[in-house]
Order: sequence, then C-alpha cells, then structure tokens
Amino acid sequence: MPDPDALFQVEVAAPVKPQAKTRPTDKATRPAKGRPAPAAELPVARVYVDVPLAHLDRTYDYLVPAKADAEAKPGCRIRVRFAGQLVDGYLLERVAESDHTGTLQFLDRVVSPEPVLTPEVARLCRAVADRYGGTMIDVLRLAIPPRHARVEAEEPPPPAPRPPTPDPAGWARYPRGAAFLDAVRAGRQAHAVWQALPGEDWPQRLAEVATTAASAGRGAVIVVPDHRDVARVHAACVALAGEDAAVALSADLGPAKRYRCWLTVRRGSAQIVVGTRATAYAPVTSPGALIVWDDGDDQHSDPRSPYPHVRDVLIQRARLSGAAVLVAGFARTAEAQLLVDSRWAPEIVATRDQVRAAAPRVTAIGEHDSQLARDPAARTARVPSVAFDAARTALSAGHPVLVQVPRRGYVPALTCQDCRTPARCRKCAGPLGLGQASAPACRWCAATDANVKCANCGSRKLRATVIGAKRTAEELGRAFPGYPVRTSGAQEVLATVDARPALVVATPGAEPVAEDGYGAALLLDGWALLNRADLRATEEALRRWMTAAALVRPATQGGRVVVMAESATTPVQALVRWDPVWHAGIELAARTELGFPPAVRMASVDGPPAALARFLDDFPLPPTAEILGPVPLGTPPPDGQTPRERALIRVNRTHGKDLATALSKAQAIRTAHKDPDPLRVQLDPLDLI
Repeated sequence: MPDPDALFQVEVAAPVKPQAKTRPTDKATRPAKGRPAPAAELPVARVYVDVPLAHLDRTYDYLVPAKADAEAKPGCRIRVRFAGQLVDGYLLERVAESDHTGTLQFLDRVVSPEPVLTPEVARLCRAVADRYGGTMIDVLRLAIPPRHARVEAEEPPPPAPRPPTPDPAGWARYPRGAAFLDAVRAGRQAHAVWQALPGEDWPQRLAEVATTAASAGRGAVIVVPDHRDVARVHAACVALAGEDAAVALSADLGPAKRYRCWLTVRRGSAQIVVGTRATAYAPVTSPGALIVWDDGDDQHSDPRSPYPHVRDVLIQRARLSGAAVLVAGFARTAEAQLLVDSRWAPEIVATRDQVRAAAPRVTAIGEHDSQLARDPAARTARVPSVAFDAARTALSAGHPVLVQVPRRGYVPALTCQDCRTPARCRKCAGPLGLGQASAPACRWCAATDANVKCANCGSRKLRATVIGAKRTAEELGRAFPGYPVRTSGAQEVLATVDARPALVVATPGAEPVAEDGYGAALLLDGWALLNRADLRATEEALRRWMTAAALVRPATQGGRVVVMAESATTPVQALVRWDPVWHAGIELAARTELGFPPAVRMASVDGPPAALARFLDDFPLPPTAEILGPVPLGTPPPDGQTPRERALIRVNRTHGKDLATALSKAQAIRTAHKDPDPLRVQLDPLDLI
C-alpha cells in the first residue's frame, strides 16, 4: 500500500529546542522565602493554557506544589496565572527539568484530578491543529466536554466484558466485506470506502464492524451526522455488544448525561462509542475501528475554528494509533474517491447484479419521448403526471410516499414575475419571502412589505423561485384527498413513520425511516439543488437524492423514485443507474482539471479589504502557491458597515503542510501585533464558491 503522506499528512509540532537546562535544585525551582515547596519528583508541569491566540500556541512550564503532587496528574484540568490573569489549562506532562531559564511560577490549583486529556488524544489534537493551521487549545475545546463535578464524583461502572464476534453474513453481499472484517478482528490497519446498497440496514453493518473490533479487545468510534442516526446505530450496537459496551454521545443528551457517557469511555468501561462530530476525539482505549457515515454531510465539518472535518480527523487518528478507517455512505464524495484512486483505501462495493436487485426504479424528466408525448408540460411542471402516477400507485398499494423538498417554509424566496430580479427589503436589502400570512416579509429583519416594487423594472408582480415544504404539503393534500400528509423538517423532524399509506413531505436530511420502506419517492425541484453556485452542487444533489431513494422499496417490490430534473445531467444519470462511484470519478477528474480540492489543498481567507491586503502582503507563500482574488464576499452591506472580501490560496497536496504552517505563522504575527480587524482562515473549506 503506498504511503498516503501526499494525501493526509500528520503534522506534529517539533519540540522546542532547549536553551539551557535547569535542574530542580537550580534557581528556577529552588524554594524561596514565601514560596511553596515544589514536588519532590517531576516538579515541572508542561501546560497548555486556555488562551486562543496563535502566537501563544505552545506549552508553558510551571512548578507543581508539593501539596498538589498527588492530584497534578498528566491530562488533568488546572488553573494557572498567565499574563497576570487566572486562566484554565491542561497539564500535558510532568518532567524533571525545564527549558526555561527564569523563575517558574507555581500552578494556582488543580481543578480536577481526573485525567481528561489522554496522551493519544493530545497527539491527535496537536496533529489536527497543525493540519488546519489552528491552535491546540481550539481543538481541545472541540475534543473535551465541559466539566461536571457531580458526575466526576460518581463511581465508574465496571468494564464491560468482551462481546462475542458477530455473524459476518450481512457483509456477504459485498465481495471485500468479509476480508475487511477479518482485518479488523486481527487488529490490522485496514482502510476501506464502503458504498452501501439501497435499502441496506447500514446501522446494523456498522455495529457489526464496531463489535468485531470490541470482540478483539479494541475500541471503536462511529461518527454519524445527527442524533437520529446516533439513536439507530447505538441501538444496533447495544443489541450486538450489550448495553454496557456501547455509549452514545450527542448534544441532545444534555451536558451532565453527555459528560457521564464521555467519562465512561475515558475510564475504559465501554469499548464502543457512537455520536456526532466531536465523537471523533472520544478517548476510547486502544482504538481498532474508526468509522464515519455519510462523510459528504456538511454537519461533519465543524463550524468552529480550526474547522476540521471528521473524515480527516479520523484519518489523522488512524495514522497515530494504527486503527482501521471505514468511510461509508450511499453516495461517494470526491475526497473518498481520492482515497480509493491513491490505493490508500480499497473500495467495498456490491456487484451490479446485487445493485439492480436492491435498487428502486428511478425515473427522470424527459427520460423517454413517450413521457413527454403524454405530458408536454413535464419539463416545466413542478409535479408532472409521471410523479402523480407513481404516488397514486404506491398509496393504492398501502405504502407511504416520500416527497423531498429542497427548502423548508412556505414560499422562502420571491422574484419579480417580469424580469426575475430577486425581491429585496427596502430597509435592509434582505431577501423577501412569503409565509402563511398574506404580505411578503424580509427574512433578515422581519419587516413586511405589502407594496413591493421591483427596483429593476418597476413591476409589482411577484413569483416564487422555490416552494417550501409547508406549501408543498398543502398542495399535495388537495391533490390526494383522503390521505394524511405529514411534514418533517426544521423543529419537527420525524424519526420513523408507520407502514400505512400517507404522504411524507421532508427536507433533505430530515427524511424519516418507513417501517416497511416507502412505495415511492418524489424528489422535487431538482434544479434548485443542481443550479446552486457551489463547487459541490452536483455532488451534494446526488447525495441527498440517494439518501432519500435508499429508503424506497426495491423495484422488484414496486418501489419507484421520480426525480424532477433533466435526465441528461450527470448526477441524474448516476441516480438512475445507482452508480455513485462513476459520478465520484467524474467529479474528482473535474476538480483535478480545475485545480480545486481535493486535488489540491486550498485555504480561504475572509475579512475587511484592508486587513486582507495586509495579510496577503506579509504572507510567506509556500512553493507552488497561487493566490486567487480577492473578490467581494456576498452582497454589499448597508451603509456604515465594512465590506468583506475573500481570497483563495492553493498549493499542491505535497505542499499542504507548508501552507498550514505558513497560515499559522501569519496568524501568530497578526495576534502578536494585536491587529484589530478579524480574519477568518479556513483550510479546505466546504463552501469555496
């Protein structure tokens, strides 16, 4: 297997070169009048302070007082005096001597003796910070949950017994599935990219991989997009490994319960942990399997600095720990395709016969001339006759019908009917939308405007650019009287629906699971997904469509999927053929030709024009670096506000480490000089365009 360093490099900070060694008996640690005595052994503590400034991103040496010797354990939370203020921090390690030549301060106190920062997680956080050009303390905030003293005082449960090895029969439909399980069981560092079949019980398959690792005495981490997926996968893991062997971590648990579950993992009582993106750092003992489901979901990208992606975090962790990595989903991203093309991760895919047997029948608009002959308005109709026929057939057979709508709300966007200019608020220039009230209202400031006039042509007529889920539910309720209509999205997300005939209108990512599968799925407004000004528009559209279509019964059982998009486009053809691998290959080839991630590494820098110009002028360009822009970011702000611009910096993947290092140094210079203008720096962001 080739070295994947050119893909995902582990960038661990080099140790600081010592200037002059000082012994515990020297001036730096010698007890002075009025000073407490230091600990007799390993009196120097190396600490990360909770100060998120780039030029302070390193460890600092403090003395451990003798009275705190037993509590000051590596990995514990502490408080220290830093720059005249008391700040929180983490004790990384204790050593016998310091590299500092001056007098060391003592730890103020040990907040908790609980060693929450394990050495493996500390190395991982350092690697993630270096890869994304961020600071260690920012990553530690993502990795370690807030403390609850009452929870820490509770008696930990005993370690769960090793579960039996699960039956691998579920992976028999995939030629390389059994070989991957064997490698996990043997503790080998096996990586794979798995494309699940439509209708696959994927929580059960992931639970089998995790339980296989646990049966060999190693830990497993499963990261999924949201709490509904957490519940499904956790239930599958409990059924196979036992209730004590698996824990779930997600924000909806609440701070105390989540910290209790996290401590259960840290103390070695549970071997399997399932959760959302922060779970990628879960301190499992001896990790053997690291799994991410649906890596294309934007919820896997953390919105907080340094904006790491779960897939990359798990790959970094595998490089440090020797664990196996499984990147899984119904669709495939260009990043996952790069892992396959580089032969870093073999693919696990079913044969075409298995795909045809499991997939529903997919119909696109204009697929056949006979379809257009029967319904000449099919290309422009929101719900053409072929979609109505598919829904009617499924409802008559007693099955629910899934309707996927790209946007929630009623009529979330309006344009001029005559010239198609977007309707804007006269107060703040925000977009106008239409709720269930009669007057259009601004989606930014909530001001209503009953007398809208187009700024371009003067027309007072408006039209909807997209129809929201609630308006769609109303229209379908009138079109199919006698059948209940349910909605899922925003604050009212359904986890499951029963097998009775009903219309289920859902936004992408909020599709509930039907007990016996949906009889049909209508994927509305496909153009709204395909025409977005986004580098990943086609990839994201196919991912959303396949997620919904995978919930439909196979074609042999009457399952139908109708996608309202032109049949000749590449993502629609990939959906019709159920071939995400083919589409991912085309997408990666296009990105390579254009010079966009993942073929290259790219950083985006957003900020006020003056600050951005200073940053780019002083930025030490790595080899092969190229600056694109800067360009205005978004619509011009109202009067009195500073506009923002964005510049892109791209380099070859082999110089990705140099780019991250240069960004860290540039940020350190800015914070050291107390530059007042904020800049947002991201490496490999999802929203480049």
